[in-house]
Amino acid sequence: MTKQTKTFYFIPYVFWLVLFVIAPLLLILYQSFFNVEGQFTLENYQMYFTSGTYLKMTFNSVWYAFLITLFTLLISYPTAYFLNKTKHKQLWLMLIILPTWINLLLKAYAFIGIFSMNGSVNHFLEFIGIGRHQILFTDVSFMFVAAYIELPFMILPIFNAIEELNPSYISASRDLGANNFETFRRVIFPLTLNGVKSGVQAVFIPSLSLFMLTRLIGGNRVITLGTAIEQHFLVTQNWGMGSTIGVVLIVAMVFIMLLTGEKKKKGGKLK
Repeated sequence: MTKQTKTFYFIPYVFWLVLFVIAPLLLILYQSFFNVEGQFTLENYQMYFTSGTYLKMTFNSVWYAFLITLFTLLISYPTAYFLNKTKHKQLWLMLIILPTWINLLLKAYAFIGIFSMNGSVNHFLEFIGIGRHQILFTDVSFMFVAAYIELPFMILPIFNAIEELNPSYISASRDLGANNFETFRRVIFPLTLNGVKSGVQAVFIPSLSLFMLTRLIGGNRVITLGTAIEQHFLVTQNWGMGSTIGVVLIVAMVFIMLLTGEKKKKGGKLK
């Protein structure tokens, strides 16, 4: 492929990147320095970092994103590990990924029906003698639905990392006298850590800015920065404050990406 051909194919990518990534980020950053009256100000950032309400929202966003990521990881790693040992692993993986093709709003409304007072879960609890309980509009229901939706995005990178793992490393570990636990702790998990980091990125970053599930499943009991951005843009029309929160979220997401990013080692990587 000639240099001119490479440049030709590179132009659409750069155009897309500038128009749909860089330009919106710059627009949000620009808008964050204006108040409701359209005057240039730094009050938005001052209000954010001095307001107990916004700091509490920030803590809630990070805390819920951490819990969702943790629960997802605890389920995903064993699932991906045993999935690699099954006979038709690609078929099972496709069945796990299949729910991601369904619209998020449809899945949220499906869980509203499942968790409501007249839903399937409460019918089952009543059948076994426990009785009906308020499941919808709780922290537990919110985290359960969020973890369910994010689950495939954690399983897939871990599955790929385990699949690429050289079996000779495991055999060598057992030949040297390591038991299954030691083999997992010293060989399997460290060599698949990049898959875990990719999964954490794919789950933690979107979980920071959830707002649809907080409203539909959490019943606005779960207040996060994503909820605040929605309120400022659609209700109070304070676009400057909404953009300020958006800038803070973008910085947090970049920090998470740098923290969990894959570090290249000199001398190449093992295969």
